[in-house]
Amino acid sequence: MSDQPRPRASLRTAVVWEVLKDALDRQAEAVGRDALDVLDTGGGTGNFAVPAARLGHRVTVVDPSPNALFALERRAAEAGVADRVRGVQGDILGLFDVVDRDGFDAVLCHGVLEYVDEPAAGVRNAAEALRPSGALSLLAAGVGGAVLARALAGHFTEARQALTDPAGRWGEGDPVPRRFTADQLSGLVSDAGLEIAAVHGVRVFADLVPGVLVDTEPGAVEALLKLEAAVAEQPAFHSVATQLHVLGEKRR
Repeated sequence: MSDQPRPRASLRTAVVWEVLKDALDRQAEAVGRDALDVLDTGGGTGNFAVPAARLGHRVTVVDPSPNALFALERRAAEAGVADRVRGVQGDILGLFDVVDRDGFDAVLCHGVLEYVDEPAAGVRNAAEALRPSGALSLLAAGVGGAVLARALAGHFTEARQALTDPAGRWGEGDPVPRRFTADQLSGLVSDAGLEIAAVHGVRVFADLVPGVLVDTEPGAVEALLKLEAAVAEQPAFHSVATQLHVLGEKRR
């Protein structure tokens, strides 16, 4: 899997990165430019921004945290892509205070909707930041993964609470303010005027497999990565994924 390391941490990002990289490659071919303008909302320290810049794209990261943006700047410099990565303090609900509408070939919105007060408004802003035929990569926490994780941990009441709670939360101590189903995320993308290009389940097994198994068994990380990739597009596994990824495309 290109441009991604192989340690266990890569299990959290590998499937999304492969989908995103393919989308960027297709977009570059469609517009006839090797370098795209990419917006990463809530991009933090650059987990996706820096690899995208390594591909030659120009990436603007909008994040509310000054500390994250400082770390992003340092990370980009260490990767030799400081000239292609720009950090701006802001958030998705006030997006057009800091960037232009219709200014980007691709927009990333990863791990953001769980924490904003108005997810629909956030997705609309992400869509409005796209140029015609641009692509939106949307990643958010999945309800089913939380239900399964609580049940396997023996917290059956909390599992049921997550299943029935409108926000997908398992209780007052839940650190995630909101979770989504695949249909809910797809609906937000469609309502924002984008076509659904693909839906993926992310971290279907990675968070459930005991760490000692993955860390000590030769070839286990690579095999688990291949399994995650194999089930990512199968709808049957979306309902138990820790995260859900929706790829949307702006209508011309």
